[in-house]
Amino acid sequence: MESFRRFDVAVHRGVAMVTIESDLLPPDPAIVVIPLLADYPAVPLLNPVLRLEDGRQLVLATRLIASVRRGAIRRIGSVSDQGERITRAIDILMAGV
Repeated sequence: MESFRRFDVAVHRGVAMVTIESDLLPPDPAIVVIPLLADYPAVPLLNPVLRLEDGRQLVLATRLIASVRRGAIRRIGSVSDQGERITRAIDILMAGV
């Protein structure tokens, strides 16, 4: 089972996504992710635009949070430097603040 860290960027079937699980959780066959999409409405704070290591800018589609099998994704980078914005988006989704 591949190891992922929080805020790694992975790809599943051509879609980029951010892993958001805490590094403190024990490994599970599934991991929670949020897709990164080019054509998604960027609502301030809920859907920040993130810059990937390859220079692409994609929108965090926070409402499309899901889980995928670890074996079905591959790591392509990290957005850990933007982790605070991602955490804020999740907080807004869950608590409205």
